[in-house]
Amino acid sequence: MTREEKALIIDDLAEKLSGSSYFYLTDSSSLTVENINKFRRLCFQSGVEFRVVKNTLLQKAMERVDASSYEGLFVSLKGSTSIMFAEQGNVPAKLLKEFRRNFDKPVLKAAWIDSAIFTGDDQLDALVALKSKYELIGEVIGLLQSPAQNVVSALQSGGNKLAGIVKTLQDKNN
Repeated sequence: MTREEKALIIDDLAEKLSGSSYFYLTDSSSLTVENINKFRRLCFQSGVEFRVVKNTLLQKAMERVDASSYEGLFVSLKGSTSIMFAEQGNVPAKLLKEFRRNFDKPVLKAAWIDSAIFTGDDQLDALVALKSKYELIGEVIGLLQSPAQNVVSALQSGGNKLAGIVKTLQDKNN
């Protein structure tokens, strides 16, 4: 690989890293070509970009974007490394969990979720449980609507009672 090719790869990775809030580093080294292609297909269907990267080129791309932020990930850049870029933080974790029902790899090395670093395969369950931004917004809206709905229904039922009382008093006076 020439220097120009390496520079292009570093530029491409740096652009992806700066534009992505979520990415996972995995080890898929012992998977057969057939199995890695199955995993790639699963990623593609879920909107996750999966690619195998050289550790040194990925580290240089991270250093170019913001070395101090990604410094905690550098220890994970050993052995074979694949990177998964996603639009939602928990989608790659769910894919890994689903795929590993039948296979022992890919193994999670580390994950970058909105500047938080998760290191090690034991973090996979925590990452699966993460809620997406839209799920959290939906929950907050539901919580905000709940008291308002209670007030409206209380006023409606109270209004009916009040109207009944007024009618009864009016009938009594007649």
